[in-house]
Amino acid sequence: MFALLFCACLAGAATARGQEGSCAPAEIAPGAASTAERVHDYAPVFESCASESGATRLAIRRMRVDGEALLLAVDPQSLQTSLERAACWRCAETSDAAEEQTRYLQALRPPADPARPPALVNAGLIHGAGDGAFVTGDLCPSRKPLDRAFFEELAAQGPHTPVTLAVSGGWIARHGADFAWLREKARSGALDIAWANHSYSHPYVVGLADSRNYLLRPGVDMDREIFETEKLIIANGETPSVFFRFPGLVADGALLDHIRARHLVALGADSWLALGPPPRPGSIVLVHPNGNEPVGLRLFSRLVKTGRLPRPLRPINEAP
Repeated sequence: MFALLFCACLAGAATARGQEGSCAPAEIAPGAASTAERVHDYAPVFESCASESGATRLAIRRMRVDGEALLLAVDPQSLQTSLERAACWRCAETSDAAEEQTRYLQALRPPADPARPPALVNAGLIHGAGDGAFVTGDLCPSRKPLDRAFFEELAAQGPHTPVTLAVSGGWIARHGADFAWLREKARSGALDIAWANHSYSHPYVVGLADSRNYLLRPGVDMDREIFETEKLIIANGETPSVFFRFPGLVADGALLDHIRARHLVALGADSWLALGPPPRPGSIVLVHPNGNEPVGLRLFSRLVKTGRLPRPLRPINEAP
């Protein structure tokens, strides 16, 4: 009898482990098939979800990837995103008002700062809470190779060095090998990469006024700019974060409202190294490691070597 009970317990434990494993966040392996062939029924939602274990998440996208129903989910307190298996969660529609006490909604819709009137440039989160620095790099569409030396220098600062990469869909489409190299840096533990959205096409016309340039160009489809980039990130094996950086840091009130309606946090910067002031404690530092702005990378390297880059380097989820 004891032997039978023991075997039954082992079988029950194995079943529980199997269920737990099947409900772990999905890991999407990059494949040869196109994004359009792999990612279907991609749609914005806002749902409050709970699992059998009592975990809670907010779902902001539903989709099918390689035939499996998935959620792009956000931990409402840590802001960490994950691709969750829809079958493992009970979800119901929610609203911003219902979730307003969560850290996520407070980051998404911060109270207006009377000392900082609305501006065309640098909307959203431009300075982080606390000490240290938040290193971010923009990967705008570029024909030039990735500045890998910049990432090697970052990795030399210690294991799991955090960096946020605001990546455009156009860059991913042209730089598959560079994207795979960055993924390996993350998987090896050298870097801790958060993938922010930087639009798909990153429209820009040289010499045109900001008020008619970038995503303010006539005919821009903002949902396409957002969702096509997210789908590319997912199809290439990564998970989009909740952050969106406007190309050129240029936006108006309507654009800001649109990305917030899609439950994305606008990410600016108070230390664009090639153009602006040096970083101070809490600064969101901006460089372009896409081959287009070597001067910013040289300034970053100088700050590291002279000890003038505020420490510690912190993940962007800690900034709001």
